[in-house]
Amino acid sequence: MSKFQFKQFSIEQDRCAMKIGTDGVLLGAWAPIENNPFSILDIGTGTGIIALMLAQRSHAEQIDALEIDEEAYEQATDNFENSPWNDRMFCFHAGLDEFVDEPEDEYDLIVSNPPFYQEDYKSNNEQRDLARFQDAMPFEDLVEAADLLLSENGTFCVIIPFKEEEKFLELANEYELYPLKITRIKGTPTTEIKRSLLAFSRNKTPDFNTDELVIETARHQYTPEYIELTKDFYLKM
Repeated sequence: MSKFQFKQFSIEQDRCAMKIGTDGVLLGAWAPIENNPFSILDIGTGTGIIALMLAQRSHAEQIDALEIDEEAYEQATDNFENSPWNDRMFCFHAGLDEFVDEPEDEYDLIVSNPPFYQEDYKSNNEQRDLARFQDAMPFEDLVEAADLLLSENGTFCVIIPFKEEEKFLELANEYELYPLKITRIKGTPTTEIKRSLLAFSRNKTPDFNTDELVIETARHQYTPEYIELTKDFYLKM
């Protein structure tokens, strides 16, 4: 069952190492669009899920995505072409380093669900490893690229492991990217914080908003907050 059906679009993912997961959906639904972005960039798009969610949510006229893996790039391109927003979406087959070498545009919103396994473990599947491991896209490279490509009043958003949050905030601060909003994710009310959704701006926000989001109270019993966030996308919400 490779096809994943959302309310306004569907995604084929049989050729992608990284399948659709909660992280991508969270970022796609959560990323702030109050600045009415004209242009959006999704770094390491995989299936294209985050870019497609932002196409549904926003009026952005230019939605670009970047994917280094050839199979995933071809599949993301197909997913974009088969969506209602295909005239606004484009996927580049390139690594981040190639893309920032010749930046043609600035973006009002940059999003990324970056690979974040730092452990020294490697599986036998190189494609999955590329998607999974941080050596494929170090956080430093990601933040530096965001600094180069972000428009003056733009927003840069990521979802990362909570244990990496402090380090990521310090790194962003070195590039004068400052927190705008932070949401920490828990699977259930009693589990530890697992993920951090971080939004950054070039302007300091003294009293930026920090909150927590719990996904489930029990197996498949979703919290009202999670339903509210994702109801425009999931068929069963």
